[in-house]
Amino acid sequence: MDGGRRLLRSVDGLDPALASPRAAVAGAAAGPFHGFSFFHPRSPGRAGFPARRRPRVRHDAGALTAILRLPGLGSALAVAFLVGAGLLGVMENGQYAAFVQEYGAPRDIVARAIGFGIDSVTIAGQVEVTDKEILAIAGVNAKQSLLFIDANEMRNRLLALPLIKDASVRKYFPDRLVIDVTERRPYGLWQKDGAVSIVARDGARIDTLNNPKFETLPFVVGDGANERIGEYVALLDAAGAMRSKIRAGVLVSQRRWNLKMKSGVDVLLPEVNPKEAVATLAQLEREYGVLEKAVVTLDLRVPGKLYIRLTEEAAAAREAAHTHGKGAH
Repeated sequence: MDGGRRLLRSVDGLDPALASPRAAVAGAAAGPFHGFSFFHPRSPGRAGFPARRRPRVRHDAGALTAILRLPGLGSALAVAFLVGAGLLGVMENGQYAAFVQEYGAPRDIVARAIGFGIDSVTIAGQVEVTDKEILAIAGVNAKQSLLFIDANEMRNRLLALPLIKDASVRKYFPDRLVIDVTERRPYGLWQKDGAVSIVARDGARIDTLNNPKFETLPFVVGDGANERIGEYVALLDAAGAMRSKIRAGVLVSQRRWNLKMKSGVDVLLPEVNPKEAVATLAQLEREYGVLEKAVVTLDLRVPGKLYIRLTEEAAAAREAAHTHGKGAH
C-alpha cells in the first residue's frame, strides 16, 4: 500500500519489450520484457529495484533535479553507431515508419540501451479504472524511454477520462514511472432527454447507467439538475423516514424543485426554504398519510399553506358528495 493506504497492484498487458539496439537494427524481435514491478513512490531503494547505479540528487529552488550518471562513453557511442547505421539502411529502403512502429523512435532505442527504459510502473488510487486501462489511456508502452516521455501529456490524456478527477505522472530515474489518479465517485443519477447518466458530486458525468448496482443513487431530472444534486440530497435528508417514498427530484426552470413520489404524487416545493417545506410534508405524512390519499399534487409553494389537487375520480366523488349534501338540506 502507498502512503495514502491505497493498494498498489501489478500491471500486465504491455507490449513485449525490445532487446538491445543491435537486435533492433538487425530487424529481429527482442527478447521478453522484464515486466513491471511496484514500489512506493518515495522508496526507490526497496528490494526489487533494478540493479543500476542510483542517481545523485540535489535540491534546486525547490525542485528535485536528477543528475544522471551515464554508462561509459564508449558503450554509448557504439550503440549510437549501430543505430545510426541501421537507420540509414531502413531509410534508404523506405522502411523507417515500419521500423519505428516495431522498435520505437531511435532516441528511445539509445536511451533504453544505456539504462533509461521503463522497467517499472507504480499505479495508485484507481478503483473503477483498471491498470490496463490507465496504461492504455496514458500511452505507456515498452518502446518508450523514461528520458523522452512527456509526463504532462500523459496526465492530460488521463484527465480526458470523465471518471478521473485528477492525476499525476512522475518520472523516477533511471527507469521507473509513477502514476497516481483520483477518481470521481458515483454520487447520483441524472436524467436528461430520456437518457440516464451516473454523475459525480460535482455534477460531472461519469458514464451511462448500465449497472443495476447504481440504481439506488439519488435521482434528479432536468437541465442543470446534475450540478445541483447536492441540494437535492439535502432535501432527502430533511425528509427523514419519508425519504424512502421519494423517487426523484425534478429541477423546474433551474429555480426550484418538485419531488416525484413513488406513489405518483407530485410535490411542488418553494424556491425559498425548500427543506422547511419538506419537513412540513414529512409531518403531514406522519399524522395524516397525505401521500396515500387520492391526490395528484401537493403544492407547498406558499409558506404555511397546502394546496391539494385531487385525482379526477376523487374530485368527482367529492363533488357528488357535496351536491348530495346540499340536496339533503
